[in-house]
Amino acid sequence: MTSSSSAGPRSGGAARHGDALALLTAEFDGGSGVWRSARAGGVCVADPEAARAVLGNRHGVVADTSDFYHHRDGVFGPRSAQVAIGRAARLLIQRHLREHHADLPRLVAELAPRSEWPDAGNLLVLRHLRDVLLHPAAPPHLHATVEAIVSRAVRAGARERHSAPSRLLFRRRALAALETETRARQRAPRPPDHPAGPRDLLDVVVGGGGPAADPRELVEVYLSFLFATAGSVGFALGWAVHLVATHPGRAAAPPAWIVRETLRLWPVAWLFARTPSRAQELGGVRVTPRDRLMVCSYLVHRHPGHWERPAEFVPERWAGTVPDAAYLPFGHGPHTCAGATVTVRLLEDLVGLLTRDWRVSVTPPVPPDGAWPQVGPALAPPRFTATLSRPDSCAGRR
Repeated sequence: MTSSSSAGPRSGGAARHGDALALLTAEFDGGSGVWRSARAGGVCVADPEAARAVLGNRHGVVADTSDFYHHRDGVFGPRSAQVAIGRAARLLIQRHLREHHADLPRLVAELAPRSEWPDAGNLLVLRHLRDVLLHPAAPPHLHATVEAIVSRAVRAGARERHSAPSRLLFRRRALAALETETRARQRAPRPPDHPAGPRDLLDVVVGGGGPAADPRELVEVYLSFLFATAGSVGFALGWAVHLVATHPGRAAAPPAWIVRETLRLWPVAWLFARTPSRAQELGGVRVTPRDRLMVCSYLVHRHPGHWERPAEFVPERWAGTVPDAAYLPFGHGPHTCAGATVTVRLLEDLVGLLTRDWRVSVTPPVPPDGAWPQVGPALAPPRFTATLSRPDSCAGRR
């Protein structure tokens, strides 16, 4: 569960991010894994060892920051609050997945006979985790606000469908509604030791931040959870559906292999920005605190020096030894995505249902390895229509 803000501020346009991915991909020669990109405006890191050194930051080579807890004025903290919020959120979602696992076949069946992607993935995850985002007894207007945020700001290309004044007006109204609810919960918080635990992720954020935290910052942390769940997890599911449909011969692979290979080829969190803490050499390139480091997991995952057939969808590679050092779908080090395990579990469950109970095809017939993403702070799949039909062996089920 990685926030879509991991690639930079949400104010960045899809065109700018798309240009950056295209430029960095064109510049990468498969040899030098660290280079200064004048056109992309920073130092790109695609070498696995250098990437792990930067993200792990074991020796303080970069200014410490978080990929998830950003707000408009900086980074939410202290670190202890980040850790507490991450742990409580993970436990809340794990409990929900256990208790509602039986709902998944129905949600997948609702995709049949046709569904429009990647929006279908965002909406499926939203339906499944609705009560985690806001508990059922929360005010109806708040539920409507969350659904509107997904529709107008989370889904790929959503912002381009609305004018700038319309987006600004909606943002003000949405933030005001969430801030009002956050202040109310700060005044009457649910005790951390309540036997039932937090009711939803807003309780988690308010409880971790405490009564003195700026409610505007808490709202932005909550929105990171919203973007990470309905956005990032939904996009990852969309990539898995697209890859399975365009590689039908590999749909029988174990769901765990399919998910891992999907996240290798198309890591939703594809760019992690860092600032050097001091002048130093990184992968043979001299960098200073004036530089912007861009750790590109998309290129790390396709590094020909570490992966065989790096641009191909080969789930079977996960049956043997893989170069784990060159696999960073959720980041690395102290700021690794706290929800990685629950994200993978949900994706494996959904992919397992799709490949076991359904035959999936897509239109238009995009070449298997020729898809180009919709690039923003997250890598979203291209737009496609998925058709689900029951294989003969499943005709009598459910």
